[in-house]
Amino acid sequence: MQIKVTFYSYFKDLTGCGETIQDVSDGTTLAALYTQLIARFSKLAAMEKSTLIAVGVEYQPRTYILKEGDQVALFPPVQGG
Repeated sequence: MQIKVTFYSYFKDLTGCGETIQDVSDGTTLAALYTQLIARFSKLAAMEKSTLIAVGVEYQPRTYILKEGDQVALFPPVQGG
């Protein structure tokens, strides 16, 4: 299945794009998706532990299993001020 992934903030600079489509197998988790994205966009590796991941409008744990039609968004860590 195909998952649309949107990159926000400086993740656009790290990947060189604002969004991409990633092919994944049934049963793929967000953690596995991130691993696949690192294979395509190696600069994401440095942000792996602090990246916030949302599916639709809800943040999800990395154990979330992707479903057809899910839209994933990657955000850098939130900082207060």
